[in-house]
Amino acid sequence: MRIEDYPPQELLSEAGRSYVEETLKRSEGLQGVEAFYGPDPYQGLLAFPAENPNGTVVVFMYGGGWTNGYKESMAFYSRPFNAAGATFVSLGYRLAPKHVFPAGWLDAAKGVAWVYHNIARFGGDPNKLFVAGHSAGGHYASLLAVRGDWQDALELPRDVIRGALPISGAYYFGRTSGLKMRPRFLGPEHLQNEVHASPITYLHQTPPPFLLANADGDFPHLLTQADVFEVALRESGADVTRMTVADTDHFSVCYASGEVGSSWSDEAISWMQKQTAESQGLRKAYQDQSSLLGD
Repeated sequence: MRIEDYPPQELLSEAGRSYVEETLKRSEGLQGVEAFYGPDPYQGLLAFPAENPNGTVVVFMYGGGWTNGYKESMAFYSRPFNAAGATFVSLGYRLAPKHVFPAGWLDAAKGVAWVYHNIARFGGDPNKLFVAGHSAGGHYASLLAVRGDWQDALELPRDVIRGALPISGAYYFGRTSGLKMRPRFLGPEHLQNEVHASPITYLHQTPPPFLLANADGDFPHLLTQADVFEVALRESGADVTRMTVADTDHFSVCYASGEVGSSWSDEAISWMQKQTAESQGLRKAYQDQSSLLGD
């Protein structure tokens, strides 16, 4: 879609306008295959097949405070992932304040389901699917990874997500979150969505592996949240890798991470390769054992 064809979004601050302009500039000239998983203009995605695909699939969600963002603005992340053989998908979702939680998160889930059922025609293997995102997108990616109550309704295996790669995400809301204002996507207070929208709430079973990243100059409350979430993930049995992207702030970490050969993209690619190799090894060991037992 053309940006001008989207319904209007919330007015942006000067920093927000600069962020959107920079991400769109970096994505100029990159044409993905557009598809829609719902009737709303924001319920769409762009798929970028790799020239030499290895099956890995990265579903990436944009940031923007849950009130702004375009799938087109994250197209530049396709460069490092495509170069490494991964199929890249930039996923859109409906925005607040018109659509409050869980609308945007349910959109992300439906988008992942579309990817799972259709990605093979773009060179992707649905059994090698990872979710990622920056800021609000990192929050949605994390929530998808830790919750186990959405897959069945979408005809997905419980382990559909092989790993999560949030960049500067938010992991809990409420009094201790450090947020100066209550995010508008949470909707009316009586809904108690602070609890329902917090990834840290759902660590009742072992989550998939996480690559947690932040800018070294990130918002202080997000650095604290990442610290707390890392501990909680490890206590739940998750495999967690933590990294800091040097010389960046909350906005520039997004630009830097989408560059070919950046510290984040290189780490993300090698990390996903490791997770895929380990999961394939476990699957083969299970199949070998079943064969020996005559199953």
